[in-house]
Amino acid sequence: MTKIKARLLIVDDDTDILLAAKMFLRQHIEIIHTEKDPNNIPDLLKTENYDVILLDMNFSRDATSGKEGFHWLNVIMAADPAATVIFITGYGDIELAVQGIKQGASNFILKPWENKKLLATIEASIKMRESKLEILNLKSAQKVLISNQDDKYNKLIGSSPAMKKILAIAMKVARTDANVLILGENGTGKEVIARAIHRASKRSGNVFINVDLGAITESLFESELFGYKKGAFTDAKEDRAGRFEVASKGTIFLDEIGNLSQPLQSKLLSVLQSRKVIRLGSNKEIPIDVRLICATNMPLTKMVSENKFRQDLLYRINTVEITVPPLRERTEDIQALSEHYLNIYCKKYKIPKKRISSGTLKRLEMHDWPGNIRELQHSVERAVILSESNILEPHDFFIVREKNDDAGFAPGNMNLEEVEKMLIRKVVDKHGGNISRASKELGLTRASLYRRIEKYGI
Repeated sequence: MTKIKARLLIVDDDTDILLAAKMFLRQHIEIIHTEKDPNNIPDLLKTENYDVILLDMNFSRDATSGKEGFHWLNVIMAADPAATVIFITGYGDIELAVQGIKQGASNFILKPWENKKLLATIEASIKMRESKLEILNLKSAQKVLISNQDDKYNKLIGSSPAMKKILAIAMKVARTDANVLILGENGTGKEVIARAIHRASKRSGNVFINVDLGAITESLFESELFGYKKGAFTDAKEDRAGRFEVASKGTIFLDEIGNLSQPLQSKLLSVLQSRKVIRLGSNKEIPIDVRLICATNMPLTKMVSENKFRQDLLYRINTVEITVPPLRERTEDIQALSEHYLNIYCKKYKIPKKRISSGTLKRLEMHDWPGNIRELQHSVERAVILSESNILEPHDFFIVREKNDDAGFAPGNMNLEEVEKMLIRKVVDKHGGNISRASKELGLTRASLYRRIEKYGI
């Protein structure tokens, strides 16, 4: 007979009970420890991890109240939150046993016990212990993943007046459960702000679920967000929770909410109003407890006036509204953002630390960044990979468009040096930083072009 691979501790002041339990259980359980004095429990827990602990409710100095058992239960749970404790009582006091379960015990057995029932109770408790450990491990892994993600790519970076204002609003709203709507162009960091709100909220220990509504087709909307029962449709081979269920107790971030069709807006509004979801193929309502944050780059107020977005849904999602300015309107933050991504990608690609020259920084600040922070991030990553120097120069960033540069090159009232500087910059950018080709088009030697690049900080 194969023994169960588990560690069992039996604590009882009756040596006959200890002996009888050990003689029977050692046929089924791999490791069994017995202890007569409960005062030794703390030391035992420091040296061993027990899968199940059988604990007497009443020791000799307090034969009926169960107070000693409750005391030692609290000691055990404090030392090991995943501990699985089975109370042993000889008095059949059901109320006392139920009170023990409410305080953290997994089950109870009565003296004298039936061996089969004792073994079945222990086996069930071992499985319970495994489930507890699995849940704790998943939570720990989730916290590590969230922490790593936040540390790398999701820091709210910026000291510009606009970002200080946004941060102040975000921290105020984070303390509440108010719904938040974040508006802004693509790539401005709307998700980063949503994560910052979640991190600073009372829900920070629970999940942050990101749903890109723009990437979910109309036919998959309900199954993805609300879940489904086995057999609800052809490929539904098992029950599955939707995003709202998974996010319960945490935060759900609905990105690109402006892309929803009106029928889907109605379905979403119904869930937000009732705070309940019904899985496809089921009639059962499932309560949800989520913090809602939405984001879009679309003008929802204008869409309401054009009957493209439901006004009642807009009222529901924008208790607090945050508008994120584009990067071209917060150029003060470009240096901090650039250095942040520079550190990330040097570490990621195991490249010696690089820095951005002052001339390059000025050049980055002159670019209008149509792709906003996301474009800057990718530009820094590309420069880190392709540059052979420890100092990143303008030609390492393939930037060709500057603020108000849509009309092309117009000297206006600029002096000769300013005209020369702009011309050199445009030609260097045109050739993707290739100095040989740029110098040839400008009619200069490579050395002359390098001197001018250094002179103008290009």
